[in-house]
Amino acid sequence: MKTLTAPAPPPAPTGPAEVVLTLEHIAKSFGDNHVLRDFSLDLHRGENVVVLGKSGSGKSVLVKCIIGLLRPDAGRITVLGQDISTLDHEAMDQLRAKLGFLFQSNALYDSMTVRENLLFPLRRQWLADRRGKEKELVQQALEDVGLGDTAEKMPAELSGGQRKRIALARTLILQPEIILYDEPTTGLDPITAREISGLIREVQQKYQTAAFIISHDMDSVRLVADRVALLADGRCYAQGTYAELAKHEDPRVHDFFI
Repeated sequence: MKTLTAPAPPPAPTGPAEVVLTLEHIAKSFGDNHVLRDFSLDLHRGENVVVLGKSGSGKSVLVKCIIGLLRPDAGRITVLGQDISTLDHEAMDQLRAKLGFLFQSNALYDSMTVRENLLFPLRRQWLADRRGKEKELVQQALEDVGLGDTAEKMPAELSGGQRKRIALARTLILQPEIILYDEPTTGLDPITAREISGLIREVQQKYQTAAFIISHDMDSVRLVADRVALLADGRCYAQGTYAELAKHEDPRVHDFFI
């Protein structure tokens, strides 16, 4: 397995990048628990945005709203130019094929080989332009995460960091335009966490993907984030670069960076 160092952030674009995800005044409640109150945020093509927040602040609810598992009580979510509230089940499934999701738990199938795990989403989506290319797509995805020789292994034979890489390879095989990362370094040792952070940057640079990242690992946030948004009181309480928020005078913001 190759050793990665975190690459430098990509150069600033010469002009405004396309907005690929827009969250406008999102509200979501569960009974009397008002989780999201007025959350707004844009994500641009080729940009990594990290959302920070205390446990229970609504980060996971936000992601579930983006992928259509929950419907907001108010507000609008636009993904790749489509208002998801207007999409039927089939259209939403087609849109999800353009979204990658890296689960915190990896969610690999223990009874399948690495190859079978990667083929599962590819065959489920039945993307016509990729039929007949399964072998090449599997190998490319594995090479992208530095594990080109693991196709016939079982998940139980891999380390925690390797399983995380395979989960990312399974996401990449669909060639998504947006990737949602749920705590991508949780449970990993510091060296492996740094490697995964470097890999997130490499994926961004190679494929110009946009990434919406939930993380509490501030070392990872520093390495992967082009922009950081703090979710507090159900809204985007503050946003900016890592350096800007680290110097923020509001203790609710600054305390995350101590």
